[in-house]
Amino acid sequence: PAERRPPRQSAGHPGRAPATPAERWTPRQSAGHPGRALDTLGCACCTTPPLGSASSISAPGHPHGSSARGLHLDALLEGGKGKRMRGVGVCGRVTEQATTKGFAIGSAGLASFLLFSAYMDEVSSFTGTEFKTVDIAIPEVWIGGLIGSMTVYLFSAFSCAAVGRSAQAVVQEVRLQFMQRPGIMTYQEKPDYARCVSIVAASALTEMIKPGVLAVGSPIAIGVLFRFWGAMTGQELLGARVVAGMLMMSTVAGILMALFLNNAGGAWDNAKKYVETGAFGGKGSEAHKAAVTGDTVGDPFKDTAGPSLHVLIKMLATITLVMAPLFLD
Repeated sequence: PAERRPPRQSAGHPGRAPATPAERWTPRQSAGHPGRALDTLGCACCTTPPLGSASSISAPGHPHGSSARGLHLDALLEGGKGKRMRGVGVCGRVTEQATTKGFAIGSAGLASFLLFSAYMDEVSSFTGTEFKTVDIAIPEVWIGGLIGSMTVYLFSAFSCAAVGRSAQAVVQEVRLQFMQRPGIMTYQEKPDYARCVSIVAASALTEMIKPGVLAVGSPIAIGVLFRFWGAMTGQELLGARVVAGMLMMSTVAGILMALFLNNAGGAWDNAKKYVETGAFGGKGSEAHKAAVTGDTVGDPFKDTAGPSLHVLIKMLATITLVMAPLFLD
């Protein structure tokens, strides 16, 4: 009978029952930053395909598919080859733009979580007090979280506006070349490709100044400002807490916004290609004009604003970790 069965005893401690798995391993017995890093790596390996698979999808996806489509257009190939090349281009956009960028935002979110944990540990080590929770019920912390969420949307707006200005500069250059070299349309003259490449390269550097300043300067400004406000109002570690709230909310908003931009942009791009195959009237129809307008927004979504948010959330976490002593009393 169960009531007559002697209790089990631990081999190392006679008279003591064996420890349960929860008793043998608790969060306080973790390995610190290296343990969190290995935990992040384990989550990535368990929840996503191996790195080699993601790289093999990304490498031949959009670059090879779009390049094949571009070579087909340059060679003026007709017939069935055009349909096959369009299919290759669409497949490249589906695989690279949607699938592998989903892997990228997942890894960015895990990396931001690791850096956030390191930030809280660094604040604890500098102050000598435990800093394990962030209370968003504190008005200042809630304001910091709201500013962090707003930073994601403002950064996305800066990125999309930069693409629009750069594209307009290229359009003006193309129109100028058409006027100066009328033989381009009849394939008797070659366009000045180097000029367009130069415009895009210069714009890529200058247009990213505002988003870069926003990503680097916002956590520093918020942390220093609320540090002095906390000193005036007698609230201990207010600057560090507000920055923690900002980092949490910006990471959450950045992940969701990046997923939306990547998928919506790819859908708009493929919708245009689908209409160009002859659906809904094909090229020149009202549906095609609407699809081109949608793709004008979809390209900066999936190629600029979406991928740049991966960098933003990791940049915010890194700047916060490095500048943590500035936020302390």
